Amino acid sequence: MAGTNVIAGEPAFDCTKAHGEVEKMICRDSGLAALDQKMQKVFDQAMLAYPETEKPLQRAMQRGWIKGRNECWKDVDVRACTEYEYKTRIIDLQITSGQLEVPQAVALDCNDNSQPFTAVFYEQTDPKSAVLTRGNDQIIVLAKPTASGTKYVGRNVTYNEHQGEIKINWFDNKLECKAKR
Repeated sequence: MAGTNVIAGEPAFDCTKAHGEVEKMICRDSGLAALDQKMQKVFDQAMLAYPETEKPLQRAMQRGWIKGRNECWKDVDVRACTEYEYKTRIIDLQITSGQLEVPQAVALDCNDNSQPFTAVFYEQTDPKSAVLTRGNDQIIVLAKPTASGTKYVGRNVTYNEHQGEIKINWFDNKLECKAKR
């Protein structure tokens, strides 16, 4: 895991020990370095909140996340992939450790109701985000600017809402939904 470097413009980890394309890029990119600093702060806060029995698992998950983030070198847009990984992990930690108040879930009525579908919208995250849950599968999606309506994007998932019509692409399964009233 990262150290406790708090120099502005530098990541939380020691850049003299950076290896691999992604870590070296983070050391050169002040925006990604700032996200790394924020990640370390949020992770440290999360570790204070987690029960002692859960801390070893959370440390292992963080090490796994770092390995996954470092796999962004394979992506077409390495920087965008890395930024997405940081933002979703920060939000995940904030949610799971109770750093954010959980808003009311919105139940969705879709053309395929084989599994329950809900959305929880977090207006207070940066960027705004949502947690979409279908059955036992859950994914964090990030808000993207649109000319009109609302759009959230995640790995293999898009959520578009316009004038009450909701269209979701859930791992290539196209759903048309409405919020249950």
